[in-house]
Amino acid sequence: MTASGRIVIAGASLAGAKAAETLRNEGFNGAIVLIGEESILPYERPPLSKDYLQGKTEVGKVFVHDERFYVDHDIDLRLSCSVKTIDAAGREVFLGSGEHLRYDTLLIATGSQPRRIGVPGADLKGVYYLRTMADSDKLRTAIGAGKRVVVIGAGWIGCEVAASARQLDTDVAMIEVGGLPLERVLGPELGRFYRDIHAENGVDLHFGVGVESIQGSESAEAVRLVDGTLVEGDVIVVGVGVTPRVELAESCGLALDNGIVTDQYLATSSPDIYAAGDVANAWHPLFDRRIRLEHWSAALNQGPVAAKNMLGIPTPYDRVPYFFSDQYEIGMEYSGFAPDWDEIVFRGDTASRKFIAFWLKDGRLVAGMNVNTWEVSKTIAKIVTSKAPVDRGALTDPTVELATLVN
Repeated sequence: MTASGRIVIAGASLAGAKAAETLRNEGFNGAIVLIGEESILPYERPPLSKDYLQGKTEVGKVFVHDERFYVDHDIDLRLSCSVKTIDAAGREVFLGSGEHLRYDTLLIATGSQPRRIGVPGADLKGVYYLRTMADSDKLRTAIGAGKRVVVIGAGWIGCEVAASARQLDTDVAMIEVGGLPLERVLGPELGRFYRDIHAENGVDLHFGVGVESIQGSESAEAVRLVDGTLVEGDVIVVGVGVTPRVELAESCGLALDNGIVTDQYLATSSPDIYAAGDVANAWHPLFDRRIRLEHWSAALNQGPVAAKNMLGIPTPYDRVPYFFSDQYEIGMEYSGFAPDWDEIVFRGDTASRKFIAFWLKDGRLVAGMNVNTWEVSKTIAKIVTSKAPVDRGALTDPTVELATLVN
């Protein structure tokens, strides 16, 4: 890629906006077209289930850049606009308006969409999904009306929405087909930790049981569980995961496998097409496998990496995965990647609500989660990156500085 030409970014997301910023910072002086379906500036999504949902964060604080940034950097930001199909051979994108644009390089940063629940009553008024700022606005209004909230799903979104609703002094019930919240990601020890936090904050918990239907005539009134239990509620929030938005990739025949398949440089199977963010299932050189990361940090950092590679600056995406969550007074950061593990060990007491959990595999640290303990996530990432065997005793001993365990 030369310093001129046209780069089109499909998806005015965090990844897309940071890619556009990086292109200019790296000296690209050609045309940049950033296309987004929503009517507002590119924004960050984590606050939507936390501070923004609670009304503690202003709209402007959520935007990646202010409007002037795009003008000053000559970025053609097209809002309320969508890319419908891609002609990879002809290097063109076709917009919903009927317009078509030629590109020299294309970045797909279309993100993901909430997985829908397929039970009777799922289309009733009062059933909500949370993905966009508009979704968060609608949900805040509904919660603010003093309703009873029922959250279906106890993953990160479900847990954060439940916590936010309780902090808004709303009655909340949580339903999860698994035995514990977040158990698939964190394991039973931390699942019990989060279960107890929500119970202590007054959430009505229903675990180990699925949803049979959502009851109501025109609006939701209750959720019926498969064991016959009726959980009353008029605001039903469904948080049962997301799926990558791969429609554009399908339209031009890109390789797919749980998202758009890319190499470590975020390049797809088609020349001059890249992918970043939730939609990219990227080869990770540290873990020797493809990983699709549904986290803020991946969008934040993959956008710039894709931009550099689009400009011919070889830059692998090799950052240790990172995400964070805030629920009630419990803040955490997770660094690493642990699809499976041999054991979880702790530095500190979980009862104190201030500790670090470590996931070990074959004697090596694969992930760590610091809870109400700060300034350690980068050190944890360094230990994970080293892939060196760790001293289990030193890892759990609070008198041993974590930095001394970095090999």
